[in-house]
Amino acid sequence: MTKITFYVAALLGLAACGGPTKEEKRAAQADTPPDTVNTAAQAVELPAPYATKSATKRSEVIGWPAGKRPVAPAGFTVTEYAGDFDSPRWLYILPNGDVLVAESNTVPKDAKEKAAAALGLDKSRSLKSTSANRITLLRDTNHDGRPDVRKTFLSGLNQPLGMLLIGNNFYVGNTDGVMRYAYTPGATSISGTGQKILTLPAGGYNNHWTRNLLANADGSKIYISVGSASNVMEHGAGEDVRRANILEINPDGSGEKIYASGLRNPVGMAWAPGTTTLWTAVNERDELGDDLVPDYLTSVRPGGFYGWPYSYFGQHEDPRRKGEKPELVQKALVPEVPLGPHTASLGLAFYDQAAFPSQYRGGAFIGQHGSWNRTQFTGYKVVFVPFQNGKPSGPPKDFLTGFQVDKASNKVYGRPVGVFAAPDGSLLVADDAGNKVWRVSATPAKS
Repeated sequence: MTKITFYVAALLGLAACGGPTKEEKRAAQADTPPDTVNTAAQAVELPAPYATKSATKRSEVIGWPAGKRPVAPAGFTVTEYAGDFDSPRWLYILPNGDVLVAESNTVPKDAKEKAAAALGLDKSRSLKSTSANRITLLRDTNHDGRPDVRKTFLSGLNQPLGMLLIGNNFYVGNTDGVMRYAYTPGATSISGTGQKILTLPAGGYNNHWTRNLLANADGSKIYISVGSASNVMEHGAGEDVRRANILEINPDGSGEKIYASGLRNPVGMAWAPGTTTLWTAVNERDELGDDLVPDYLTSVRPGGFYGWPYSYFGQHEDPRRKGEKPELVQKALVPEVPLGPHTASLGLAFYDQAAFPSQYRGGAFIGQHGSWNRTQFTGYKVVFVPFQNGKPSGPPKDFLTGFQVDKASNKVYGRPVGVFAAPDGSLLVADDAGNKVWRVSATPAKS
């Protein structure tokens, strides 16, 4: 272990303190033995808890060398859509085709994190002393696949992520609340302070500061993703009030209710094309070993409970919350698509365009930011889940790779997060560590 790696682990305090004893681990393995769960997409093997040690392995982001770019399957072309951002994490496309990029990142909360950020010890670029806290507008006026207009659309925000337009109202999901602004169609910027229509709980574990937004078809409801404040409620239930949920509100901020719960960190949200079914990509819990717990893609049932923190992947009880809420464990729903353990599956976009080959139409693209709690890296790519008739029809497949330098190294060029299917049929991918937005297009057939 290098000195830098040692100090990162020590200063960030990522390793569990006062973890389970050997006896507690043996009891957990006896109570929750290995299991095979058959999901809609594939069978997933769940080892017993603590089958392997909880590892800390952080990536070192080195940036993209000139001419280097991610790799897509044959038949696709990858280009840099725009660069020189400050943590471009999420994307939204306005009706006129303008692309909005939310630039924000994790910021230090305590003395250890502040020291690590100030000294530049977090080589994964997840933790910085400050956040850009802005939304940048990109406009491609000549439709050549690269923007020629770039403006600051909105600034002075508080760790923004989700963006949403309903009528002439533009909404932003700040970490501490939902903001609403007046929007003029075609405008390249928004001025004014806006109105906070809903206050949200802020702070908490790791990267769970993100607040995504999604509207239903007629714009009468807004859905808000709010990740947990903890790994498994280790600081008490009080810190997780209104968290690990998808909330539903009216466009004026009234009528809040919990749409679904027990979702540790649901970030990406989207409607399956041709349906009224909401889907979300969920970043699952840490410190149970290399292969627990798989992140997942799931349909979201109104009023549904998905296990956190008491169980995972249905009724598999988390040993750290054993016996606390058996009635909730019994009702925990099994997600449809496992996405691999510790992949940090965050971005989600259904492909509702026609430019890609037919096998991609109606399917889901998922941005995987990449692991830190695993011996060998997982994630650091965009995967694709095929759908038929609004339901998953197969396991995830790699779509956009090449973010890792090589399998033997801890070095990566960037880390994908938000994904969005653009009106021209391309797929845009926000790379927050590489400070770029990538564009993946179907390669035109030769005449």
